[in-house]
Amino acid sequence: MERRKKGGVLLVDALDVMSNLDQVLPYYQAIFSADEHTVIGYEAVGRIQTEQGIQGLASFFRDESVPEEYRIEVDNLILTKALQMHLETDPSALLFINRNANLLMQDEEDSFLNQLLAYEKQGLDLKNIVLEIREQDFTGDLNQLLHLLTYYRTYGVQLAINKVGAGMSNLERISLLSPDILKVDLSSLRQTAMLQSYQDVLYSISLLARRIGATLLYEDIDAFYQLQYAWRNGGRYYQGDYLQRFMPSFLHADILKDRLRKECHEFIVHEKRKLENIYALTERLRSRISTAMAKQKKIESFNKWLMTLSEEVTDCSFRLYVCDEDGFQKSGNLVKENGQWELVPEYEQKNWSWRPYFLANIMQMRFEKKGRLSDLYTDIDTGEMVRTFSFPIDDDQHYLFIDLSHEFLYEQDALF
Repeated sequence: MERRKKGGVLLVDALDVMSNLDQVLPYYQAIFSADEHTVIGYEAVGRIQTEQGIQGLASFFRDESVPEEYRIEVDNLILTKALQMHLETDPSALLFINRNANLLMQDEEDSFLNQLLAYEKQGLDLKNIVLEIREQDFTGDLNQLLHLLTYYRTYGVQLAINKVGAGMSNLERISLLSPDILKVDLSSLRQTAMLQSYQDVLYSISLLARRIGATLLYEDIDAFYQLQYAWRNGGRYYQGDYLQRFMPSFLHADILKDRLRKECHEFIVHEKRKLENIYALTERLRSRISTAMAKQKKIESFNKWLMTLSEEVTDCSFRLYVCDEDGFQKSGNLVKENGQWELVPEYEQKNWSWRPYFLANIMQMRFEKKGRLSDLYTDIDTGEMVRTFSFPIDDDQHYLFIDLSHEFLYEQDALF
């Protein structure tokens, strides 16, 4: 079987594939659950046996020069063999089937659904079939695709959007399709240079999943730290070579149960230790600010009061200001520059109620009467990862905000 090159990558020739359909077969990668640590399903992908060994068919399916009817025929052949394996081995498992959304729209005979319905007569539960598509690959009318997918789902077929977070995923389009499962690509998490920005993208995806009621499946997990990230960020399902590579057959459901339980226990211990550290830091800051405020007399000017208070927090803060409970700033910004505190008065009367969670945090402080430590975020002015400690000042609903420096948080092991 001849192969050609594209970009230095060996590709299987389309004519060779069509001439050797008897050598086409599905390979399966196990998908594991976070709650039971067992195999809950498999993703089936196309492979072909060649003289050089087993070769992938991804390039064949993505090559737009290959006639659509060729790609559909090979897709259907792989599906047939995968459904047979599924019924014979573990019909209760989920079976993830990759399809090109453009080809689904071009398949006038609707061979995908017809195949599923034929196997339903043999005992296939269509609720265990998960159709995978790449949203960013679709070039047609999204409303027409939505209509087709909705039709499939009336039979119980689930929908997964794969490679979310890779390339130019459109979260608005994904939201419109309202998939059952979002498969989040973790391959870019290997690139240290873009680590924080990519984590921000993944955080947005996790918020979207929660909003539309989709389950998060983290794929392309190739290392321990990626599995830990998936666990920390709401992943219910995990997939990748770190767990199991693609295989020609199904596995025992409990194959990694002991290992995953051990690793998840390590995650739990590590996370609890970090949370305990954050709670301890919060308590120290509450005590420290309460003591500092007790030294102050009645506040006549917030700006002067902040200047005096700055002496008590100069080792940990780089910005101080006061807001009322509606988010209006009642002081300027007291900012530390080159070790000296300077007042920036033009910030007075700016309103910050539009910030996420601002009013929720104010209300919590109002009722609890104690300070709060924010999540980690990137400061707009400095570009560094920081936290803000906020504290109720008086009965007139004024609140002190102390922006904690990156250096201080590093010393306190609070940069996570």
